[in-house]
Amino acid sequence: MINFNQPHLTGKEAHYMYEAVYAGKLSGNGTFTKRCQSRFEERYGFRKTLLTTSGTDALEMCAMLCDLHPGDEVIVPSYTFVSTALAFLREGAKVVFADSMTRNPNIDAETLEALITPRTRVIVPVHYAGVACDMNAIMALAQKYNLLVVEDAAQAIDSYYKPSTTSSHNGGERFAPSGENPRKGAMKPLGSIGHLAAFSFHETKNITAGGEGGLLVVNDERFIRRAEIIWEKGTNRAEFFRGEVNKYGWVDMGSSFLPSEVNAAFLWAQLENLDEIQAKRKALWNTYYERLSNTLARFAPSGENPRKEAFTLPDIPSYATNNAHMFYLVLPSLDSRTALIKYLKDNGVAAVFHYLSLHSSEFYQSRHDGRALPQCDRYADCLVRLPLFYDLKIEDVHHICDLIDTYYQSVC
Repeated sequence: MINFNQPHLTGKEAHYMYEAVYAGKLSGNGTFTKRCQSRFEERYGFRKTLLTTSGTDALEMCAMLCDLHPGDEVIVPSYTFVSTALAFLREGAKVVFADSMTRNPNIDAETLEALITPRTRVIVPVHYAGVACDMNAIMALAQKYNLLVVEDAAQAIDSYYKPSTTSSHNGGERFAPSGENPRKGAMKPLGSIGHLAAFSFHETKNITAGGEGGLLVVNDERFIRRAEIIWEKGTNRAEFFRGEVNKYGWVDMGSSFLPSEVNAAFLWAQLENLDEIQAKRKALWNTYYERLSNTLARFAPSGENPRKEAFTLPDIPSYATNNAHMFYLVLPSLDSRTALIKYLKDNGVAAVFHYLSLHSSEFYQSRHDGRALPQCDRYADCLVRLPLFYDLKIEDVHHICDLIDTYYQSVC
């Protein structure tokens, strides 16, 4: 069986974890935590980063920093993981769900202005599959209506937005990725554009902190001090250890968001090999795309015998880069997706669907305002994800593509 996912080990994880254990500090914010945070800040130009125990915790810190009150509204895509919405519900906000684009599952920026009311406080774009949302349009709306933007970049490590201008909303310049014509201001790393951002290092992501882990990114200086306090269980402990205060105490809300040094050590091993990991994942992604483009060309509607399109391939807009987090297909119907998943499973390949629309979930359906969100529902019914992980072999991708090609020869 070719699994859907398999976490990658670089070979240094156990060594660094051993080093963390015998350094005598396991509770977090030690050497490996600081190394990881510095690497993210230096590589991507993030103003301030804080490791967290999960991407969900990073989102919950974002929600706390937004200082929401009962009745405040937060715009969230319906086609996303529950954590995106749950973080803001915990703070008492009302979640207003937005539809996805027709071309890809990202939030449709063209529909957002109609959802903004005097009670709207935050927009939460989710960079699905590591592909950028239309951030120029979203940041323009945020500026027009004085809103905060929280990027859910859970899937978007090492992915970039290519803006029409070179400055971010706060005037800061960003850097292009190394090895790709790194001109200053050429591209903006995802997570560097909104006021706040959250990344995930769950075992299904491009890099992992040992199964779970996350990162809070603070791009707006207003939130830095409070972010540290929330991170340190509501205390000003970080200021104390920097010598900025002579004692520390309880000064705000907070929780145990800080991960163990063992998790940070695991993540450091992955970060050291990020370029190698990304190169392999992109090679796998490109192989899928080339092979399945050929399959699609043979079974697309054409001529006097128009056949229904077999599937659509992932869409990468001109303003986005591809970090090869995921390879997915969008089929014409729920039945066609179910049939393809069954065929692949019967032939030893684990392909899976993804999110169910949150606006129609058992928990939130009665709170939704009744608007139809047809694109979210389409992706919920029709999107299928194919195996993509570092240790997958190129020949495995060819085998999966051969199976898909054979399947469509039999059904088209």
